[in-house]
Amino acid sequence: MPDSENALYYGDNLRILKNHLIDESVDLIYLDPPFNSKADYNILFKEQSGEPSQGQIKAFSDTWQWSEGAYIEFINECQNEKLCSLLEGFVNTIGRNDVTAYLTMMAPRLQELHRVLKPTGSLYLHCDPAASHYLKLILDCVFSPINFRNEIIWRRTNAKSLAFTNFAKNHDIIFRYSKSNKWIWNPQYLPHDEEYVRKFYKYSDEHGRKYRLSDLTNPNKNRPNLTYEFLGVTRVWRWTKKRMQQSYEKGVIVQKKPGSVPQFKRFLDEQSGNPIDDIWSDVRPVQANAAERLGYPTQKPLGLLERIISSSSKEGDVVLDPFCGCGTAIASAQKLKRNWIGIDITHLAVSLIQARLRDMYAIVSGTDYHIEGVPETESAARVLAQQDRFEFQKWAVSLVPNVYPLEGKGADEGIDGRGSFPEITDQQKIARRKIVIQVKSGKITLSAIRDFGHVIEREKAALGFFITLEKPTAKMSIEANKMGFFTSHLFQSQKIPRYQIRTIQDLFSGLQFELPPTLGMGIEGVKRAQRAVSKSEQPEIDFTDPN
Repeated sequence: MPDSENALYYGDNLRILKNHLIDESVDLIYLDPPFNSKADYNILFKEQSGEPSQGQIKAFSDTWQWSEGAYIEFINECQNEKLCSLLEGFVNTIGRNDVTAYLTMMAPRLQELHRVLKPTGSLYLHCDPAASHYLKLILDCVFSPINFRNEIIWRRTNAKSLAFTNFAKNHDIIFRYSKSNKWIWNPQYLPHDEEYVRKFYKYSDEHGRKYRLSDLTNPNKNRPNLTYEFLGVTRVWRWTKKRMQQSYEKGVIVQKKPGSVPQFKRFLDEQSGNPIDDIWSDVRPVQANAAERLGYPTQKPLGLLERIISSSSKEGDVVLDPFCGCGTAIASAQKLKRNWIGIDITHLAVSLIQARLRDMYAIVSGTDYHIEGVPETESAARVLAQQDRFEFQKWAVSLVPNVYPLEGKGADEGIDGRGSFPEITDQQKIARRKIVIQVKSGKITLSAIRDFGHVIEREKAALGFFITLEKPTAKMSIEANKMGFFTSHLFQSQKIPRYQIRTIQDLFSGLQFELPPTLGMGIEGVKRAQRAVSKSEQPEIDFTDPN
């Protein structure tokens, strides 16, 4: 794949890394692999013979459960003896459980990420303290301890837990490694503290520029070549006499009174600010009322990713996020004029990123970037339905603009997706009307059509969308039509069928579900991404308040 081509992949990132990304093709990698830190710590270590609470480890166990086959496959194929021994040590000491399943998953992926990283590239691994110590040892084996650069503490504004029995958990860890002893680095700064400016920059010149007076003497007193008289004062100076004279003539060296030691005017507007250290307490998490909030449970703030990408890449570089979730790294890379590659194993994430890029930057797949692993034909959709009907359901719902699939498997009560739209009521107020969606990947029957009608009534939904691979019969269409029509208060002449059926081929062909002409479609649960401003409108990046 060409480095300059932006791409979004659906599927297992290990397979995609091996089959699609060539050696040393990526400049910067950021990954935030899922790890359910909200679970009780003992739950994470409970053996597979135990019965941990499904609710407590749902996000974790849905993805990473112990697999003896995966472990043996890694041990047999691993070419890194130290890494192999390390993982065997983990399994022998802490057992075969969800944690070692997680580490077995991470080890081969970190090896592949090291392979695709350029010699001047960097990797940032975002993780929870519950697993960070294990992951750092794996990173040391893959990247070498000499290439460890930082352990960044991201202190969130909101604590993760209440302090009834423990100190409140209020930070994540981000490990930064380079691939070699030469790496891209762009120092980042925070503005000077207002109190610091008030205290030290207490002078202003005739143009209103604030400055402080800085010492010009040399701390090394054994410098004969820099020892001379200047303005009647003999000292060991920092600069040569020629440079001192030139600076004096420019007006940036002042002597308060005859005989006093000359000092240098250090202007505030020429200072970069305070260099950012490895404790980040200024970047807020995504607040409930933040404009960038999408409703994705593990969403990271744009300011966090903008800082990382700005620090360790330059315009035109390739940024890779192999666990891209709702796409914050992708959105930040797009804003900062980097190329990008995103990978995720859920259609929910892929469809959300597509919507986010469309809403923020007005870019679409197929034109501005390519997308792989998502069905683009009816036959490919049938293959996905056979492989994983739950992922098929999520993907099918994603074909409908501005609705979202439900997460989880099982008791969905006949609903695979939800949405809503605004309507003006008789009282001239805005109310949101429900949309419910059901997806069928196999053969459909008249009773299935009838059952979804009951779901529409039960949910008091304004509209019900039924998505199917198979074409409905005439009797099925008649049954759906019995639900009647929805009429908007403002557009009473336009009647919208309450119960609508579309095949996958219909949606591929552009035959979408009908909606009333309203103030605009809205999402219930996952919000639209805020439109990104143009370059001319963009202020300087201020990492003190990324929200």
